[in-house]
Amino acid sequence: MEGLAMLRQLIGQLQDLLHLYGSPPPPLPPSSPFHLLHLHQLPHPFHDHHRRWCFPNINDTSAEDYYSLVMAAGKSGNCKMLEPFKPPPSKRSRKERNRGKLPGSTPASEVMDQEIWKEFPEDLFEAVIARLPIATFFRFRSVCRKWNSLLESQSFSHHCAEIPQANPWFYTITHENMNVGAMYDPSTKKWHHPTISFLPAKMIALPVASVGGLVCFLDIGHRNFYVCNPLTQSFKELPARSVKVWSRVAVGMTLNGNSTNEGYKILWVGCDGEYEVYDSVKNSWSRPGSMPSNIKLPLSLNFRSQAISIDSTLYFMQSDPEGIVSYNMVSGVWKQFIIPAPIHLSDHTLAECEGRIMLVGLLTKNAATCVCIWELQKMTLLWKEVDRMPNIWCLEFYGKHVRMSCLGNKGLFMLSLRSRQMNRLVTYNVMSREWMKVPGCVLPRGRKRQWIACGTAFHPCLTATA
Repeated sequence: MEGLAMLRQLIGQLQDLLHLYGSPPPPLPPSSPFHLLHLHQLPHPFHDHHRRWCFPNINDTSAEDYYSLVMAAGKSGNCKMLEPFKPPPSKRSRKERNRGKLPGSTPASEVMDQEIWKEFPEDLFEAVIARLPIATFFRFRSVCRKWNSLLESQSFSHHCAEIPQANPWFYTITHENMNVGAMYDPSTKKWHHPTISFLPAKMIALPVASVGGLVCFLDIGHRNFYVCNPLTQSFKELPARSVKVWSRVAVGMTLNGNSTNEGYKILWVGCDGEYEVYDSVKNSWSRPGSMPSNIKLPLSLNFRSQAISIDSTLYFMQSDPEGIVSYNMVSGVWKQFIIPAPIHLSDHTLAECEGRIMLVGLLTKNAATCVCIWELQKMTLLWKEVDRMPNIWCLEFYGKHVRMSCLGNKGLFMLSLRSRQMNRLVTYNVMSREWMKVPGCVLPRGRKRQWIACGTAFHPCLTATA
């Protein structure tokens, strides 16, 4: 046992030398009882700093086990090799890992010198913050009053305008909570549930159009229009319309310039040809003229399809005759295009992607149903199929009476597919031709998935004001 004690002491000294000088100890003579420890150096093609050493933990081993371990190592070379300077790996709790870490123990390279950072240009702060994800920005607003007031800063608005538009978000209304909206962010695949406090209680206001980060709501009971930014709650109730139309209307929005700072316009049109235009700069409705005689009335508007806007022109879908009706907000000119729809098509809606007019619909033949995407050919005014949902997904629709709603039409579409046995939400990216399943919409502290009734796509913009 005395020899074992000496052995432990000498091995401890060897370990201390190894950690202290960062290199293996000098070779021991063949007669040394520790010569076996050198049997585990790597072959000569490697340099000295690649050598690995084996130090058994004799504190947890009996004397007999220890001697057998050393002898076995010398014979077979199966002793576990450890990298120099690395103790045997052990799993520690988070409390143990954080023990001893003091606030002032941050490495020097990570310390932010206050004398330097206090001179950091303010406009660069705004440029960086403008590029944060939306959810992160709202957390950063709580840092200080100055950052909280960025939404009112003209320079911050300028920085936001310079950032390319990200994927649109979707503002939706659920069947179970017609007065509560749900916003879906496709970049994080998360649902948000904003409190739209400006809308009167017990009023059903449906999102009918959007532009520049603003969403237009229509009160289906009193026929009033509201415009708001769902992110910042910037809100405006539009003045009463001069034309009292109690039938359903189609609605579209366009910008006067590149952002809402230059104003926006809203157009509503009824099947009888009545229409009006709202100008946010003048804050009033006007009727620029009447529907031209070459356009067949009634319009037979497809109210399942929201209007799309390309530059300053709005496009509405009609069913009789099949085609599109357009209105230019600048020139005030109406046009009608007769475009036959693909056969076996149902639940179809207009969509748009980078100036191209798209069509999304269900193609049903016999018991098979599939979601298809078409693009309008400008020369022939015919629809050309450009993509369809993967067959493995369409198999789920086989033999079912499926209904579809297209909730967004700005390059990224959200499709609500439902039947008695099914409730699915899917997004389709026109540019990447990617189909993605959307997680179910569940209210906070709720368990039941919500059924999406209607919705619209909008590009999130922090500085858009109603």
